[in-house]
Amino acid sequence: MANETNFNGKSVVYSKFRPDYPDQLLKDLITDNNLHQNSVVADIGSGTGIMTKKLLEFGFKVFAVEPNDEMREAASDNLKDYKQLILVNGSAENTTLKDNSVDIIVVAQAFHWFDAVSFRKECQRILNPGGKAVIISNERVAEDKINKEIAAAYRKYCPNFKGFSNGMMGTVGIYENFFEKGYTFKTYDNSLIYNKSSFIGRHLSSSFSLTKEDEMYPKLVESLSVIFERNSKNGLLTLPNITKYRSGVVKES
Repeated sequence: MANETNFNGKSVVYSKFRPDYPDQLLKDLITDNNLHQNSVVADIGSGTGIMTKKLLEFGFKVFAVEPNDEMREAASDNLKDYKQLILVNGSAENTTLKDNSVDIIVVAQAFHWFDAVSFRKECQRILNPGGKAVIISNERVAEDKINKEIAAAYRKYCPNFKGFSNGMMGTVGIYENFFEKGYTFKTYDNSLIYNKSSFIGRHLSSSFSLTKEDEMYPKLVESLSVIFERNSKNGLLTLPNITKYRSGVVKES
């Protein structure tokens, strides 16, 4: 992963405000891939451990692979009570895990940062025979009025904004090149409800968003506040969101 520092200074807001994943998705992940309590999972690009925690709660042994020191340290704090957790300083392209050491690979909200070709090779190396990969993403409903307003604020104040999910939202071809034909694809309605604080916090957690040291940070916060006030009802705002799940055999290199 060539983007190890993108989330520097963001671990606290990321851990606190990033959206979770639907419970039904986790049930499908387990059923579709015939997982059991002795299954070994690699959570690649694990960040502060949002998906990692869900996997650990099912009793799996989880290698949480994350190259950003701050994010990995936050995961260590958040998940310190789980004995089955192994935190790994590694990247998607070089996990440092042993050959044929995991039963399944899970990527939640991180695939858009990977070099897909190199990651595909790494998957083939570390997966046990018959093992699959699962790629999960929370995606905004781009045509929604509120999301358009948020994108406009990002474009105005955040020079590194390339579009949501690093400009990869809605892309299909990259997955067809990653998985063998016939991979499983499911979607889940996962609309997100925010108060003002969590709405602003969520939008400051993005890799391209500004930190307090940035000159335009107050302007961004003000703009997000205006968007919230304009669209909220009774102190809450519902943001349309879809969670996408793809599971299958990784295509041979």
